[in-house]
Parts: sequence; structure tokens; C-alpha cells
Amino acid sequence: MKRRNLLLTMMVMVLFTAASFAQGVVRGVVQDVNTDETLIGATVVIEGTTIGVTTNLDGSFLLIVPSGEHKLAVRFVGYETKVMDIEVKDGSTYNLGTVLVKSSAIGLDEVNVLASVAVNRKTPVAVSTIDAKTIEDNLGSQEFPEIMKTTPNVYVTKQGGGFGDARINVRGFDQRNVAVMINGIPVNDMENGWVYWSNWAGLGDATRTIQIQRGLGASKLAINSVGGTINIITKTTDMNKGGSIKMEATDFGRFKSMISLSTGKLKTGTAVTFVGSRTFGTGYIDATWVDAWSYFLSVSQDIGKDHQLVFTAIGAPQQHGQRDGFYMLDSAKYERYGTKYTQNWGYRGGEVLNERVNYYHKPQMALNWYWTISEKAFLATSAYLSFGNGGGSGPLGVGKYLQGNNYSGYYKYEPPQTASGQYNWDEMADINANEDMYYINDGDSTLYAAGESKHIIRNSVNNHNWMGILSTLTYNFTDELVLTAGIDGRYYKGEHYREVRDLIGGDYWSDRAFGQTKVGDKIAYWNDGIVTYGGLFAQLEYSKGNFDAFVAGTASNTWTSRIDYYNYTPGTGEKSETLSNMGYNAKIGANYNLNENNNIFVNGGYYSRVPFFRFMFLNYVNDVNPDLQNEKILAAELGYGFTSKRFSAQFNAYYSVWDDISVLTSFQADNGDQVNAFMSDLKEVHTGIELNANYTATRWLGIGGLLAIGDWKYANDAEATLYDDATQTEVGKGTIYTKDLKVPNQPQTMGGLFLNVQATKSIDFGLNYLYYANIYADYTPESRKVEADREQSWKLPNYGSTDFRFGWRFQIAGLDSYFNMNIYNLFDVEALVEAEDKQVKIENAAGDVIGYEHTFKKGFWNWGRNFNFSLKVNF
Repeated sequence: MKRRNLLLTMMVMVLFTAASFAQGVVRGVVQDVNTDETLIGATVVIEGTTIGVTTNLDGSFLLIVPSGEHKLAVRFVGYETKVMDIEVKDGSTYNLGTVLVKSSAIGLDEVNVLASVAVNRKTPVAVSTIDAKTIEDNLGSQEFPEIMKTTPNVYVTKQGGGFGDARINVRGFDQRNVAVMINGIPVNDMENGWVYWSNWAGLGDATRTIQIQRGLGASKLAINSVGGTINIITKTTDMNKGGSIKMEATDFGRFKSMISLSTGKLKTGTAVTFVGSRTFGTGYIDATWVDAWSYFLSVSQDIGKDHQLVFTAIGAPQQHGQRDGFYMLDSAKYERYGTKYTQNWGYRGGEVLNERVNYYHKPQMALNWYWTISEKAFLATSAYLSFGNGGGSGPLGVGKYLQGNNYSGYYKYEPPQTASGQYNWDEMADINANEDMYYINDGDSTLYAAGESKHIIRNSVNNHNWMGILSTLTYNFTDELVLTAGIDGRYYKGEHYREVRDLIGGDYWSDRAFGQTKVGDKIAYWNDGIVTYGGLFAQLEYSKGNFDAFVAGTASNTWTSRIDYYNYTPGTGEKSETLSNMGYNAKIGANYNLNENNNIFVNGGYYSRVPFFRFMFLNYVNDVNPDLQNEKILAAELGYGFTSKRFSAQFNAYYSVWDDISVLTSFQADNGDQVNAFMSDLKEVHTGIELNANYTATRWLGIGGLLAIGDWKYANDAEATLYDDATQTEVGKGTIYTKDLKVPNQPQTMGGLFLNVQATKSIDFGLNYLYYANIYADYTPESRKVEADREQSWKLPNYGSTDFRFGWRFQIAGLDSYFNMNIYNLFDVEALVEAEDKQVKIENAAGDVIGYEHTFKKGFWNWGRNFNFSLKVNF
């Protein structure tokens, strides 16, 4: 019996050993079929088993599988699942080579036509592309523009720190001069060029890729791309059925939940994708709470073989507390209260009251029609509509007062404060309700009786209706020669007024036009801005072998007018004349691939841009600016790229001239009169170099870096024309002394190092370090009115900051899940990230001014170390 049991045991061991060797190795590299980029974190599994791995940092995978015939599936979010039949022999290696997978996004190629997406080693522009995985891994609780901060010459700050209040600069140009497009549709405000990121809360959830095209860019439209173009491509309808749930939380009390659903492509040719999110909680900065929703909907429908309709809607109704730029911290407040301090809030009846609240909802809807006319011709048309409602609150007061016989201070912006530095709203309410005060102006006094509010909270309302059509025809004359041409039409009407939000204990507010006003009544100003735009564009592209070249041009006209309901006959609209201004641009560029690794490119362009609406009418009335002229931009760029399996690098040098810049401001003259000053001959020159590189050292280690060195300065002293504020008649000329002053508000030198590690098949982490230098404090050109003051503005201390990320991939009830932790400002570095300049006179003993120096006035510091945690479950 013992001998037989021993024999059976030995037989089992032999069979087990044989079985253990009955296996082989499957290897390959997963790659996007269109972009040739490797896909990191794709799942490779044997169907019907638990045998699987995720791709490494170079897109490669190695899988040990039993011998025999199998179905191997490659899956990645946003891509079609690819299933392959394989046969593995004992002890052999089955090399699949490059496994090409296709995007599952319906209509993505067509959207790329509308959006003028740049192609690596083909489109001759300096471009950085951020994919969906990078966005999902790193965005976390950051503001949407912050995901772009690892791009050369891109600088992002949170400004006051409210939800969605971040700003972004590119190559020294602010957001008004950086074109932002969503699926090819321009979203910069048609009156002033600004982009308000709080209007696009949740955009990160719906974004597939972001392209930052620095310089004039590849867009065929006449847009604000002086510094660059931010091209945001949202998720389109997905062919794959499924969805995901995601939960996020920060260590300072902000929470977010998100759901994504997709029907996949149905038999009827219909497909629907929806993404929705909810964000609420406290902010890192005092009193900057948030209450926000977001939604994204995409519906596609095939109509025969040649037509496809895609409807998209995106929006984000939200409200949040703000810390306005007016309340930057000076040294005394910073040292006393710290970086989180917000002055503009307090308690009213035991409840938190922040006088700065932003509230807005700006849905954008687009209907895209894609028509394959023939093998040579393709037409992509987008008709879109956006209507925004909301605004922002803030203070409004009457100035200096006497209270009885005692001076009581300034109440225009600063109600009484508590010992902790917050507003004492209860005391302010008592003053409004019960105390007589006198407004003092040049020795004259005006009584403000009890019950008449001396300080209120107002709303500045900015509603708008915006509609447009963008149509692009692509025609292939030959395989080498392609024409792209189209139309770009837009209509915009903005409604602007102030209204009483809170009387703070008073009975009414006295307005100069409408008299005694209550909550909800219009005050201070009320006008409409109307902008109509029509443009034609065309591009001819030649591509043969290793050489690509293009020439492009646009011609457009802008019609502008305003209707004033306040300054003429209150409540009755007075319309201005309609102004007509033409703009145009021309661009040319070429790329040459020296071989499979090296390429060079060059581009240049000239842009004649119609000034913003703000400069067309003087002093916020219907008086037309007689000195208006187009701004001119001249740009040239030279670049080199290297691409190999493990290493890639891009280097470029640029030269940009922005001439005839419009500036309109007002100030009090020496005689006490209020004067408007307009200049239109200011000139900036921006030059610099940019380098970024990525190296996949091993399958589990990736290293990247960037360096950007710029020299951005004003190139001349500008002349200003002065107008009397009351009559708008010219009263003289003045000179603004700006020649050779550095352009402020963005580091002219920056560097970065990035590290990504795939520690195991389920654990990965990353580290990003950015260093900023040569940041000059903000100032306005018109503040330089003294020829003797040629000193640069105050320079902020250089600083660096590190972000860390940890990810863990696992399964919950058989569902692929991912936990992510982000630590922003890992080493808790305290740094001044933006500041205002202060001019100081240097006097001798006799009191004579012998020179000037510049120092720190006030600013915003960065956030300290903070955490974001997220869990995503796919189904």
C-alpha cells in the first residue's frame, strides 16, 4: 500500500512539472494607430482567464501563458478592444510586434479637422500634447489650466485661489492673447478676450486631449493666438459600451463625484456618451467654498455611409466664494494672517458672508455634420450656440465720511474689521441702518441719512448670447496637394449691468441715475455689447515623402456696437454707431524629416488684429475712439525634433513682435480733472528658446525635462492721447516711458524634471518638479509716466515646487479599479507666485527727488502642501 501511494505521488509530481513547463511567452508593444504613440497602462489579458498584465512606460508587455490556442484582448480606455487569435507552443516566445489599436471615439478624426490638430513630424509648429491618462492621473483637485504647467513657457497660478479662478500665460502673453478652443470652437470672450475657467468646471472630466500650440499655431481661424493656442478636444461618442464611477476628496474639505456612461454604437447607428459631476465643499483659501455641477453629452447618428451627425452639450452651473485680486496680501497682512487669509468676508447674524461670490452657467451646444462628398472631398460643419447667465458680486460704497464730528475712515472697500481681520458685517449693518454720515469731497459734504446704505454688496452681471457656424471643406487635388477652406461666422450680444445684491441693513442705495434702489434694481451701469464677425480662411498643404509645407491665410470683418441704457436716458436704450473693422493674417511653414529620427521645421506669419471691444468706445459710453487702429503681430520660429523608440526631444527658437498695442485707462490729472488716456503704438518683443525631452530608460522608468529661456520686453516709449472725461475732447498728449522694461507677470526662465515609475504591474507613481525664475512684478504701462524712472519692476524671488502622485490598479468585484493620490507642493515650499510692483521715490535731504526704486506692494502666495484622493471603478 505504501509503495502504491508513493508511486501515485510521484506520477502527480511528474504531471504537474510537465504542465508547469507547458507554457510560453507573449510579448509586444501597444501603439495608437493614428499618432504612433505608445499606450501606457493598457490591459492585455487572455480572454476567459485571470491571466493579464498592463503595458509598461514604453507601451511594451510580456505575458506568460499556457501553451495552446487563446484569444488575446488588448483594452485601453478610449480605444476599441482588439482581440487576436494566438497559438503558443511550449517554451516558445510569441512576438506580436507592434499592436495597433484604434480610438473608439466616434467622429474624432472629423473633430480634428475642425480643430486644426497638429501632427508630430508633419505640422511645423511648436506643440505639446497632453493625453487623457495624464489628465486623469495628475489633474485631481487642481484648476484645469494647471494640467498644462509642465509645458515649456506656460505659467499657471491660482490667483486668489477660488474655484476656477486660475490664470494661464503662454510665452509672456496673458489669456486675452492666447486662443482657447473646444473642439475647434473659439471660447475667448468676444468683447475682451478673457477665458473664465470657472465657466468650464468639469471640463477635465470630458477632455480627451489638450494641445498647446505655442506661437501663431496651426489653426486656420483668425483667433487670439499671439502667444499660442490651447486646443481642447473633448471625448466624443464612444463605440464601446460601459462607464465608470469616480469619487474624489481633498484634505481641506472639497468633495467630487463623477459618473460616465456610454451606450456604445447601437444597431441603429446611434451612440450616446454622458459625463456628469458634482463638486462641493470648502476651499483651501478662507471663505472660498464651492457648489458646482458639470455635464457633458455627446450623441452621434450615422446617416447612410456618407453622413454623420454629432450633437454635443457641455456646461457647468456653479457658484463659489472668491478672494479678488484687489485683496492681494501686503507684507503686514501676510505676516500676521498667513497665506490663506481673505479679508473680504465675515459673519452676518452668525452666518458666513463673503462679498465676493462668482455665479455662472454657460452651456455650449454644437451640432456637427460630417459629409464625405467623394473620395477627394470632405465637409465638416459645426453650428453652435452658447448662452451665459450670471456674474460676480463685490463692494460698492460712497467714500470718505464724517461720523458726528469724528473721522470714521474709508468705507468704500473696507467695512469695519474684527480683531481677526475679517469684516464686521453686523457693525456695518448697524451703521447703514441707524447712523447719519457725511461724504467729504473737496471740502463739501453730503449727508447720507440713517437707512441709506453707505456700503453695499452689488452684482456685476454679464449675460450673453453667442451663436456661430464653422464650416471646413477639405479637398485632395492629389495625394500630395490638399486644400482646406471654409467660413467662420459668429454673433455675440453681451448684457452688462450692476444690481443691488445686499443692502447690508440699509433701506435703499442711492444711484445717480435711478435714485433710491432696492435689492435686484439696476445701478451704476447698464449696456449691451454687440459683436458680429465674419471670416474666410484657406490653407494649401503640400506633402510628399519627408517634406510637408503649407501656406494659409484668413480675411475677416468685425462689426461692433453698443446700446447704453444708463448714461443717456436711464432705462431707454441709446445705440451707438456700428463700427466696421477688417483683420487678416497670413502664415507659412514647412517641416522636413531628415530621416526616421530627425526633423526640422520653420514657420512665420503676420497678423493684423482688430482691437478688443473695450478700446472702441471711450469711457464706457457711446463715444467712438477716433485713434483706433489694428494691432500687428509678426512671428517666426525655427525648430528641431528627435524621435526614437526610447528618447524624444524638441527644441525651438522663436521671435514675436506685438506692435500698435491698444491701452485705454483713466487717471486724475494734476489739476484734479479726470482724464482718459488712450495709446495705440505700444510695442512688445518676445524672443526665446524652448527645450523638452522624454526618455524611457527602462520598461518601468520614464524621465522627462524642460527648459525655457525668454527675453520679453517693451520695445518703445508710447505716446498717449488724453481726453477730458466729461466732454471726451482731446486735451493733450503724453508719453509712457516703457522702452526696455521687462514684460511682467510670468517667469522668463523656467525648468522642470519629471519622473514616472511603473513599480509593479499594479502600482505606479510620478514626480514633477518645476522651477521658475526672473518673474517681474505686475505693473501697467501707463503707470510709467516719469522719464527719469527707467528701473525694472520688482523681481519676485525664484522658487520651485514638487508634485507627487501614487496610483494603484486593482479589481473590485471583478471590475477594473484605480486608486490615485496626488500630493501637491510635496515639500510645503512657501513662495510668492504673483505680485504687484510699487514705485518709491528716492529723495535727498532737501526733499528733492533724485531717483526711483521699485519694491513689493502686495501679492499672492502659493498653496501649501495639499492632498487629493480618488477612486475610479470602470464597468
